[in-house]
Amino acid sequence: MKSLPKILLIVIVAAIAGCSVGNDSNTWEEYADWRNANDAWLESKLEQTSYYRKVVPNWDPTAFVLIHYFNDRTKTMKNLSALATSTVDVKYHGRLYNDEPFDSSYRQTTYGDSIFRTKANAVIVGWTIALEDMRVGDTCEVIVPYRQAYGANSTTAIPPYSNLVFGIKFVDIPNYETPSK
Repeated sequence: MKSLPKILLIVIVAAIAGCSVGNDSNTWEEYADWRNANDAWLESKLEQTSYYRKVVPNWDPTAFVLIHYFNDRTKTMKNLSALATSTVDVKYHGRLYNDEPFDSSYRQTTYGDSIFRTKANAVIVGWTIALEDMRVGDTCEVIVPYRQAYGANSTTAIPPYSNLVFGIKFVDIPNYETPSK
């Protein structure tokens, strides 16, 4: 299983080179069944308003993720929260809408047991939205619509038009920076 940083690097390089799978004009038709299944699944999750909270960032009112917190947020609300430029430490596992796993930090040891370290704005847009909403100590499920994930692009493990589901534990913000005024 490739790690998310490797997948992100591949996607960024492919996008810059203009050679990503999503640039193929046939992708829309080729993945119509997959896209429709992802759209229907996301619609069903959007209806679960008592379970998921829709989070829309103020910097893009057309983008959103769905979040369900597993912890008591009253106990973490005073904890640190990430800025877009913050370096964050998280533990996560990722799967497609059909529960097929595609990545996990639980095999990583570079920054500690299962820790994935990244800048909050150096990952897919859906993660940036989620991380800005979370506080250190939060554990949640995040549904990232394909428009806030890889869109029409694909990676080795993720087909185009894939909604992604992440289990995320927000561990720390090393070297926390305070917002400038």
